[in-house]
Amino acid sequence: MADKKIILVTGGTGLVGNGIKAAMEKEGKREDEEWHFVSSKDADLQNLASTEAMFEKFKPTHVIHLAALVGGLYRNLKYNLDFFRINSQINDNVLSTAHKYKVKKVVSCLSTCIFPDKTTYPIDETMVHNGPPHDSNFGYSFSKRMIDVQNKGYHLQHGCNFTSVIPTNVFGPHDNFNLEDGHVLPGLIRKVFDAQASGNPFVIWGTGSPRRQFIYSLDLGRLFIWVMREYNEVTPIILSVGEEDEISIKEAADLVVEAVGFKGEVVQDTTKSDGQFKKTASNAKLRKYLPDFKFTPIKQAIKETCDWYAANTDKVRK
Repeated sequence: MADKKIILVTGGTGLVGNGIKAAMEKEGKREDEEWHFVSSKDADLQNLASTEAMFEKFKPTHVIHLAALVGGLYRNLKYNLDFFRINSQINDNVLSTAHKYKVKKVVSCLSTCIFPDKTTYPIDETMVHNGPPHDSNFGYSFSKRMIDVQNKGYHLQHGCNFTSVIPTNVFGPHDNFNLEDGHVLPGLIRKVFDAQASGNPFVIWGTGSPRRQFIYSLDLGRLFIWVMREYNEVTPIILSVGEEDEISIKEAADLVVEAVGFKGEVVQDTTKSDGQFKKTASNAKLRKYLPDFKFTPIKQAIKETCDWYAANTDKVRK
């Protein structure tokens, strides 16, 4: 088929890649699409020759770029320089190679941490470069911001259709449940299961007061497929539940406790850092395109994630 889409998903075996895969399997793969979900085993994206060899092998017409060095608050605090340098190398290699191989469209994954620390809320797509990001993860944040800069440059200089999405806090099956590397919800899930197994208290780090918008990886997967197929702006689009669905870390912890049926003691270690208090994002642009999109209720999504963890304890990243 002459107009067949060959879609290469970098970082395709992680949380978001598996969300895309699950969404595609649920909704049905199109006949004109051939998907390849690749990982670090397929190429070292920090190395340009290795990146080009992978593109030569798969000859993609479309790329969803998820690959990145990622981690939670405490790892970011410790390794800001590494996060900046490694992710900048990966992103530059993927985008330059996509241009060299005449890829028709690239969709890269950013993060709400790229937004300015001092800002008004809700944040939206026009505010990405309005000030420095939070000090706790400035390295990762600036490397991700530079994708937006490169997308604009490739579009203006070469006419490339390179764009990006900005998800809020993603969680779901196949997440990273490592307490140093993982994000807040998988960390809470891991600690509840560990506490249940050991009989020790479930310890919530920080005050529990910071607020977040959580998006289920299967919902994000559905939205990624839509962006790849339909969204043609170069400027980013925020993929998130609404502002009204933002919850505190303590509320998220309570939902995990309920989902697991944990009956032990729950304590808060307020000596731990809270990180950024809020990153409330507007999904008005998304709703303009998809006014009827239905997100999975967070209580259901957390329960499904906890059930997946319980069934895959020996395989999860932890």
